[in-house]
Amino acid sequence: MSDTILKVENISKQYRLGLVGTGTISHDLNRWWYRVRGKEDPYLKIGEANDRSTKGTSDYVWALRDINFEVQRGEVLGIIGKNGAGKSTLLKILSKVTSPTTGEIKTKGRIASLLEVGTGFHGEMTGRENIYLNGAILGMTKREIRSKIDEIIEFSGCERYIDTPVKRYSSGMTVRLAFAVAAFLEPEILVIDEVLAVGDAEFQKKAIGKMQDISRGEGRTVLFVSHNMDAIATLTTRLIVLNNGKISFEGSPELGIKEYLKTDVIGSYYQYKGEIDKPKITKIEINTSLPGNIHEFGKEIKFVFNVQLPFDVENLALSFQILDESDIPITHLWIIDSENNIKRDVGKYIFKCKIEDPKLYMGNYTIRAYLSESKTKERFDYLDSVCNFKIQMMKTERQDYNWHKGTCKYIEESSWTVLKEI
Repeated sequence: MSDTILKVENISKQYRLGLVGTGTISHDLNRWWYRVRGKEDPYLKIGEANDRSTKGTSDYVWALRDINFEVQRGEVLGIIGKNGAGKSTLLKILSKVTSPTTGEIKTKGRIASLLEVGTGFHGEMTGRENIYLNGAILGMTKREIRSKIDEIIEFSGCERYIDTPVKRYSSGMTVRLAFAVAAFLEPEILVIDEVLAVGDAEFQKKAIGKMQDISRGEGRTVLFVSHNMDAIATLTTRLIVLNNGKISFEGSPELGIKEYLKTDVIGSYYQYKGEIDKPKITKIEINTSLPGNIHEFGKEIKFVFNVQLPFDVENLALSFQILDESDIPITHLWIIDSENNIKRDVGKYIFKCKIEDPKLYMGNYTIRAYLSESKTKERFDYLDSVCNFKIQMMKTERQDYNWHKGTCKYIEESSWTVLKEI
């Protein structure tokens, strides 16, 4: 017996911009005439891709076009794409909030959805009453809901306000309660949009841990949409990338994230264009392994510094620190000419620092750089918090989410090369 719990076949969704229906009586009659004769809707044959970057000439757009995929029981399927790619439309169709223009969906079991803050909640009802309401919508009996309600309230962290109307809840509290209801009332398929981003860091960690328990321990299926690549990499077992309403990639999270991050941006970059009256760092570039200033965890990384000297320097020293998200230096690397009795003549130099095994955990980083005379301690140049780059875990093995938040080790091994421009 097949273990497929969700099957999507040729799903498409078309919208007419600015209007409901076809927009004219003649078009409505024409559509009706085709339908009574058993023919395809003539207005499905026109329309443009949903590309936000172009103005377009048609009043019809395809939010989704010919989407096909299957999801196995216990699988965590990630769905990513740029804004307007069709992610939320797809989830709304899967959750039966809206219907597809063409195609069909086959499911086994109940689907619970977290699509927008407060979806499915009645503002005038208390948190406790909304738990029973949502449970009933999911097909649960009152006895089943009652057996889970204490766990739901405890997980949500809203116990003090559980008998208060939800219209008085903050958006974060609403999301907490909605997620707790969806997770604990045991649907076979849990559909979650970017709504979790509304919660605080502590709740996001808690929610992702619960999703891991749902998929691994309880064998239920999760469909997860997020712009947080760390969460996608650590949580999902398979990934779909949407682009202008079509599937551009389906496969492993590692390869899917690389596909999604393809941009025209190469490396993290700083450049100085002012006058040079003293030794100056004129350019810094970080050779990241992926476009968009993204570097894969554990891979070799190179830092390139362009230095210009308007006069001779006897003992030049170039050093830099890597700063974490709180601007705290986690390592310090340097090259000092006085250690090798090198005199730098007037000219332009390129200093390259290669780190073969960077012990940089997942997160965002910047550079703090110094240029000075090592013996006299005269500082020529100082740059603070330049060149943003991000360390991203790309491995497909599942890791405990937030495992990287421990103390980062200092980088000890690095190699430098220096070239003088002619």
